Amino acid sequence: MTDAKQVESPAESLSRDDYKMIAVFIVGVLAVVFDTTIMSIALHSLSTELKSPVSTIQWVTTGYVLALAATVPLTGWLQQRLGGKRSWILAVALFLIGSVLCSLAWNASSLIAFRVVQGIGGGIMMPLMQTLLMQRAGGRNLGRLAATVGLPAMLGPILGPAVGGAILHWLDWPWLFWVNVPFCVASLLLAWRWLPTDRPTGRAPRLDIVGVILLLPALVLILVGLSNSAGHDGFAAHDAWPLIAIGVLLLLSFAGYALRRGDRALVDVRLLGVRSVASASALLFLSGVAAYGIMLLLPLYLQQLRGMDALGAGLFMIPQGIGMLFSRTIAGRLSDTIGARPVAFCGFLIVGLATIPFALSTATTDKWFLMAVLVVRGFGLGGIIMPLMVASYQGLAATDIPHSSIITRTAQQLGGSFGTAVLAVILQSAMLSRVAAGSAGASDAFDIAFWWSIGFAVLAAVLAVWLPGRPVVEPSGDQLKDAPMPSR
Repeated sequence: MTDAKQVESPAESLSRDDYKMIAVFIVGVLAVVFDTTIMSIALHSLSTELKSPVSTIQWVTTGYVLALAATVPLTGWLQQRLGGKRSWILAVALFLIGSVLCSLAWNASSLIAFRVVQGIGGGIMMPLMQTLLMQRAGGRNLGRLAATVGLPAMLGPILGPAVGGAILHWLDWPWLFWVNVPFCVASLLLAWRWLPTDRPTGRAPRLDIVGVILLLPALVLILVGLSNSAGHDGFAAHDAWPLIAIGVLLLLSFAGYALRRGDRALVDVRLLGVRSVASASALLFLSGVAAYGIMLLLPLYLQQLRGMDALGAGLFMIPQGIGMLFSRTIAGRLSDTIGARPVAFCGFLIVGLATIPFALSTATTDKWFLMAVLVVRGFGLGGIIMPLMVASYQGLAATDIPHSSIITRTAQQLGGSFGTAVLAVILQSAMLSRVAAGSAGASDAFDIAFWWSIGFAVLAAVLAVWLPGRPVVEPSGDQLKDAPMPSR
């Protein structure tokens, strides 16, 4: 494991061009974030409107997630092939086309297919945004850039459920997708005008076909297997563990192949030999269990034990988004000044402590108290993902940034699915063991699942000491010869 020599630099203000680029990305990513959060409460309504079972309609979300995950590894090659500006325009255009097609879907099958088109566009947009911003930053103001462009991720949990509930209450379901159109059109126009033209020079790289054959099916199989493990049989289900096993085998095969191929591979896995990338990726994966897997538990807890409907549960979660919004700027500035390590450590610790009241709660615990706790928990969440993303780029050369974006985005995607599956299995197992105990047994089962989530948060806080300390910036002038980039 290697690390880079750390070179400190005074904080610099973001330029006008920086803010223009950020505006392009925020407007475009708002469509992706709102689409994801709105769909989280719309599945029941879609099942009724399209006259399809929930098991089928669930693929409206699953198909989107699979397409998104499978497309992420292609982002680096696409940027090298087309350049950042044209790649972004292509991605937003695909998401726009997918949204319009979804609104015109005539049955569940067509809707699922069109959601895949959306997922392909979204899968390119997210890591490409990270790559272009970090390449422009040149190692400086990483935290401030991440905090500013991370605004959509904070607004989504606040506004998405409310917007989705309002649409389903007053309008028809196709409007769930028409909401995306203004954001996509605005991002396309702004990108055409404001993003710098960066057409690649020289010979365009060839697509790593072997890497595609190994990596993309691996991610799809693992995600489908994790999704299927949320049933009664858990990871032992016949449609869960074989898929996960085959997916992991393909993933390991890709890792061995990519190590031999080096930077010509679809993803340069040698970057995992750099401390900043390895530690951030591991913690992004673990955060799926410690922080975001609980997003499965809370809506179920609110609906099954407290009798809320889907809209009520969605609105109840708004305080957590507000807490994330409060910590956004603070976490970004602290990541630039004191480093990702203490910020992430405190974030995981706050998340763990703020989950304890839910592990001790009952069906009659005061809801206003729990909503206040969610504000604190959201504040901790805002201090996790941002410093981890910043840490993953510390000390990297510009050519390595696309590969780091792919690695960290994939780790976050797999971690979220793994966290959801693990907590679903824990909850299901606890439910079955207390099935004769009635509602009290259900309450105990949720308590057990919450305590597991707390344990994972504490573990993540301990592992956060692995993160790099003070920020690494790209040196200039005489510093260049004294601060080499990390070797692999």
